[in-house]
Amino acid sequence: MATKDSPAAVATAAGGLVSRASWILVLLFAGNLLNFFDRAIPAIVVEPLKAEFSLSDAQIGLLSTGFTVVYALFGLPLGRLADRGSRRMILAVGLVVWSLLTLANGLAGSFLALVLVRLLLGVGEASFAPAANSLLADLYPADRRARATSLLQLGLPVGLVLAFFTVGSITNAFGTWRAPFFLAAVPGLVIGVLLLFIREPSRGAVDPVGTSAGRADRPFRSVLRIPTLWWLILAGIGSQIASYSVSTFSVPLLQRYFGTSLAVGGMLTGVTVGLSGLVGLLLGGRIADRASRWSPAARVYTGAFALLLAAPLILGALLLGPEAVGLFVALFTTGWLLQYMYYTAAYPAVADVVEPRLRATAVSIYFAAFYLLGGAVGPLITGALSDRFAASATGLSGPQAAAHGLHLSLLIVIPLAVLLTSVGLFGAARHVTRDNLRMRT
Repeated sequence: MATKDSPAAVATAAGGLVSRASWILVLLFAGNLLNFFDRAIPAIVVEPLKAEFSLSDAQIGLLSTGFTVVYALFGLPLGRLADRGSRRMILAVGLVVWSLLTLANGLAGSFLALVLVRLLLGVGEASFAPAANSLLADLYPADRRARATSLLQLGLPVGLVLAFFTVGSITNAFGTWRAPFFLAAVPGLVIGVLLLFIREPSRGAVDPVGTSAGRADRPFRSVLRIPTLWWLILAGIGSQIASYSVSTFSVPLLQRYFGTSLAVGGMLTGVTVGLSGLVGLLLGGRIADRASRWSPAARVYTGAFALLLAAPLILGALLLGPEAVGLFVALFTTGWLLQYMYYTAAYPAVADVVEPRLRATAVSIYFAAFYLLGGAVGPLITGALSDRFAASATGLSGPQAAAHGLHLSLLIVIPLAVLLTSVGLFGAARHVTRDNLRMRT
C-alpha cells in the first residue's frame, strides 16, 4: 500500500485533482484578473481625477499607497484565517465585497471619499492572494507549480491589458471617469458566487511530505525563521516599487512626456505592462518548471538572471527622448516581459520552503512585507520626486515641468528597483535548496 509520503500516493492524489484543479484555476485566474483590473482604473484616470479634485502627483501616489497599506495589513489575519478555515468562503466573500466597493468608487464625491473607499477596497482584495496561493499549492505538485502559478498570475497582465485598452475609451464614451468603476463591479459578483461551489483539496494533498496535525505553534515566528523567505521579501520589495510606480504613472508619462491622448496612452501601457506579461509569465512558467527538475535553486535563478537583463533595457527605454515613443514601447515591453519572470521564480519558492499548514500565513507575511515596504512607498516616492523635480525645473512651462519631473523620477526609481529584485532572487537561490530539505524532513 502506498503511504502518504510515497511517490505513488502523491501521483494518485495529483491525478484525482486534475479535473477540478483546472476549473478552480480558471476561477482563480478570473478573480486575479478582476483584482488587477479594479486596481488599474485609478491609474488610468489620473488626469481626470486630478482635474476634478485639484490633486498633485503626491496625492495620486497617496491614493495608491493608502490602498496598499490596508491591503498588506489585513492580509496577515486573513492569511491565518485561510490556514485555519475555509479558503473557498474567504475567496467568495472577498470577491463579492470588493466588487461592491469597486462600484462605490464611482460614487465618490470628493477626494477624501475616494480615499476611504480605496482603503476599504484594500480589505476586500486582501482576502484573495493568501487563500488562492495556498489552494494552488494543494492542487499542483512541485514540478507543475510554476506553470500553474504563471496561469494564475496571468490574471495580472490580462487584467491590466483589459483595463488599459478599455478604461480610457469607456471614460471618453460616457464622459466621466466614474463609468469604468460601475462596469467593473458586475463580473466580480458572478465569480464570487461560482467560487462558493468549488470543492477545495486537503492541505498537502500533492506534497511528498507529511502534514502535521493540529495548529502550528507560533506560526509567524516559524515562517520568519526561513532564510529564503527574507530574500524573497527583498526581491518582492524591489518588484513592487517598480510595478506600482509603473502602473500608477505610465499613462501620465505617455500623456505628458510623449504627448499621447488618454486612450492611446492607456493602450500603449496595455502593451508595455500587459501584453508583455502574457509572454513573460507563460515563458517564465515553462522555463522555471524545467529548471526545477535540477533543483529548487535553479528555478529561482531563472528569475534572478531575467531581472538582471531587464534593468538595462528599462533604463534604455527611459533615456529616450519624447519623439521616440515607438522605440520606448519596444524596449520597455521587452524589459518588462523579463520582469514578469520574478513571479514564476519567487511565488513557487514559498511553497518549496513552507509546510502546507502554514502556506497561507507565509504568503500573507510575504505580501504584507513587500506591499508595505515596496508597493506602498513606490508610487509615493515616485510622485513626490516628480513634484520636486517639476518644481525645481527652470525655463519650462507648467505642463513641460510636469512632464520633466515625472520622466526623471521614473528614470531613477524603476531601474534601481528592478536591480533590487534581482539581488533578492540571487540571495533566495542560495538558500532555497537547504530550506526545502529542512521542510521535507
